[in-house]
Amino acid sequence: MKKKINFKNREEFTYYLFLYMKNDDKTSFRTEFLELHPTDQIDIFKQLSIEKRKHVYRYLTPAEFAEIFQGLQLTEQKTIFAELEDDFGLRMINELSADDVTDFFGNIPDSVATYLLSKLEESEANNIKLLLSYKEDTAGAIMTTEFITISPNETVTQVMARLRKEGADAETIYYLYVVNDDDKLTGVVSLRELIVAQTGATIAQVMKEQVVTVSAFADQEEVSMIIKDYDLLAVPVITSEEKLIGIVTVDDILDVIEEENSEDIGQFAAVKGALDLDLNAFVATKRRLPWLILLLFIGMLTAGIIGGFEGILAEVAMLAIFIPLIADMAGNTGTQSLAIVVRGLALEKFDRNAVIKLLKREALSGFMMGTVCGILVSILALVIPQGNLMLGFVIGVSLFATVFISTLTGTIIPLIIHKLKIDPAVASGPFITTINDIVGLFLYFTIATSLLHYL
Repeated sequence: MKKKINFKNREEFTYYLFLYMKNDDKTSFRTEFLELHPTDQIDIFKQLSIEKRKHVYRYLTPAEFAEIFQGLQLTEQKTIFAELEDDFGLRMINELSADDVTDFFGNIPDSVATYLLSKLEESEANNIKLLLSYKEDTAGAIMTTEFITISPNETVTQVMARLRKEGADAETIYYLYVVNDDDKLTGVVSLRELIVAQTGATIAQVMKEQVVTVSAFADQEEVSMIIKDYDLLAVPVITSEEKLIGIVTVDDILDVIEEENSEDIGQFAAVKGALDLDLNAFVATKRRLPWLILLLFIGMLTAGIIGGFEGILAEVAMLAIFIPLIADMAGNTGTQSLAIVVRGLALEKFDRNAVIKLLKREALSGFMMGTVCGILVSILALVIPQGNLMLGFVIGVSLFATVFISTLTGTIIPLIIHKLKIDPAVASGPFITTINDIVGLFLYFTIATSLLHYL
């Protein structure tokens, strides 16, 4: 069993590994390094200089190094693969699972991928070409073709014997898929069910005929929701003729969830495509600047509103003090509601009844939050120099209206965008903030103008 080292002794452990490399002590390095959990192997490998990495390439076999390679980021994989000798690199690729190879090939130049494909075994190359043919972010693109199929006529004993021979080459053996002579999926057997079944029983007697499946063209988010909802470790991918062509495993779905969450965060903060820390400043700026320019022009409406009420500001200069407060509360309140709605939509929690319930809840929350904030700011307006009761009333009512309406705005806008089949995350925090700034200031000055003769 491989051991997991903790943070406290990692530095000491790494020091000895470095010492073994310095002394070119291959045996000691292999003994210690290969006992580590793959996660620790990857962490230590990332700390190595190019000269030390060359020692690792000499000390480890292609199969052993494949454990490290598959855990690296795609940008790291491209750098590392360029350092490998051709023969070592090809043998290492042959040890990777088909979906990992597909991810790597999809992120290197086509000419290099074509060359590497020509060097792989024909069956392996055909599997990779199949996976590469599917559109990115679909089940077909993230599935693996390394799974075990069994016949309904086989006995439990026969299947267990096959597992001992073929199990090491499969992505997972926790589910075994039952297919007929036409490769059509007819059932599934879990490893648990296989172990507890009578040895003489046939697969047809122990299998489940109701199988949760996905199409090769299904979106990866849909696949992740199915695996989550049904608590699966893998889901089979089938064609329109119900032929089994691959499986999507839960470890791939974890990567999908991380990717989708990063995408939503990027859209939410108006930095879509710029979250990758490996991007240079020019590319990051290029991806962020369009949003900022759009928001800049929308924000000009705020300046226009203030300019339109220049007269009342001249008469009651105290109103200017509270402009940042009104604008900030509008943006903050709207962003809170936006986060709730976007997260709920991502988890597919909103049907018609849930939407109505959400709108009622957010309206009531906005009313209560607006009331509390309005009362507090009214009291604040009374204690400042030149403050008076009517000024406090104007500020309080304005803030109440701002918080209440901003809550509804942050709720309704992403729901409308979702209804239009657009990702609701595009109703980003900065976008909602800017819109609510405009709404809040308009309400503020409108209320103040209507009550001007009392100030």
